[in-house]
Amino acid sequence: MQKISVLFLCTGNSCRSQMAEGWARYLKGEVVEAYSAGIEKHGLNPYAVQVMAEVGVDISGQQSALIEELPVQTFDYVVTLCGHAHETCPFFPGKSIHHGFADPPHLAAQAKTEAERLDIYRLVRDQIRAYIETLPAALA
Repeated sequence: MQKISVLFLCTGNSCRSQMAEGWARYLKGEVVEAYSAGIEKHGLNPYAVQVMAEVGVDISGQQSALIEELPVQTFDYVVTLCGHAHETCPFFPGKSIHHGFADPPHLAAQAKTEAERLDIYRLVRDQIRAYIETLPAALA
């Protein structure tokens, strides 16, 4: 059985797309070849790494990448995870899907404590997991 290739695309490839790639590899690695990239490159978000590690998913070895830096340029599906990426996504052959999630760094900027900040990241992490669990059926 050949895996379907999925690119998770976000603005900075630092948080949401990194978590989606990590979840896809962890939960759906037998059917999905997961990649992530950004319109810009913001670096891997340490809070994203931390909250993913809490649930046993290690994304610490992943790196923030621009689309043109990926080892492949053709994907079966491109999933945009934020409005900016959806609006500015370059054309890719294959199917493009938008499934947006709130931006944890933006929301966490209003947090008063470290615990509140982490809870925001955990919430988005869990929402992304719930979406990834629906793959590949949700891509059709």
